[in-house]
Amino acid sequence: MVLGVCAAWSLISAAVHDGRPEGVLLAILAVAAGYAAGRICGALLPVAAPCAGALAGVALTLTVPHLSPGPQIVAPLGHAGATAAVLTLSAGAACCAAWAASAPALRLLLRALAVAIAVTAAVLGSTAGFITCTAVVLCSLAAGQVRNRGAGIAALALAATSIPALTWAVAGGAVPGGFASWLENQLTPHRIQLWRDALHLAREDLALGVGPGRFGELSTTATGTLLSDGKPHSAPLQQAAEQGVVGLLLLAAAFCWVLFALWRTARPTPVALTAGASLTALAAIAAIGNALSFTAVSVGAGLLAGLATARPIVHGPSKRESDVRARADDRLTP
Repeated sequence: MVLGVCAAWSLISAAVHDGRPEGVLLAILAVAAGYAAGRICGALLPVAAPCAGALAGVALTLTVPHLSPGPQIVAPLGHAGATAAVLTLSAGAACCAAWAASAPALRLLLRALAVAIAVTAAVLGSTAGFITCTAVVLCSLAAGQVRNRGAGIAALALAATSIPALTWAVAGGAVPGGFASWLENQLTPHRIQLWRDALHLAREDLALGVGPGRFGELSTTATGTLLSDGKPHSAPLQQAAEQGVVGLLLLAAAFCWVLFALWRTARPTPVALTAGASLTALAAIAAIGNALSFTAVSVGAGLLAGLATARPIVHGPSKRESDVRARADDRLTP
């Protein structure tokens, strides 16, 4: 229902402002397809499926370095965010597979795979990917000691809101001078200017935004750049600029629904918290980059969420069938 409303709102906003909702609809379809595939594969192969997903993510990163066609924009505004996102999701999938495995040797091997993915990010020069992969591995190890899943999910939700809030503060000039200068050096002045353009466009039409896909046309910074992908390189700011406050709230609702599904899943708590940590790291990457503009990232996010919320098929009679048979035996026993 949440994804359906997101799709409907993108069409409404596009119809009012003559926007192009194809990219948004493709991303929603990719997430839904990945989630469905994750639920199916996770039910049938709770260990092998996430392991295969982790290996596929690494292979995709190594064989398709830019993950999409189009002009190869120089770092840090190019495809570094997508690389970091795919590797982060791969590390999370490997850690989920480790927690789902019962054999100690296999569990150790899968954790070694997650560490190897973090090392791969460092070798490829993805500093953000190395940081987020390392954070996911450490959070996964700590998840084994967590007894209250709700508290862990709440901590992830708080962490997921901190980076977008900082992005919004930087765009609005609400960050102290010294810290703002340091952030500008790390993120580049060009990226900060894109964020300010997005915030300016969001204020022009708070309800509907300027229309999906129209940021590149209306942003003075984007139009003045020789090689531009037409993105503000911040998912929350892009959503607010192109689809208004309603679109931003729908994006937040989709992420909150994922956390709610992880809270309610029947999978063990370490699996749920590991997947939540990976998706929270992805949210942080998307808040300061264009990671969600890549189909591979959207599919990977949906796939990991589906794997972590799948109900593995248990061979043999179910608990309900066993209870019914036990009651029937009691009646027949003299």
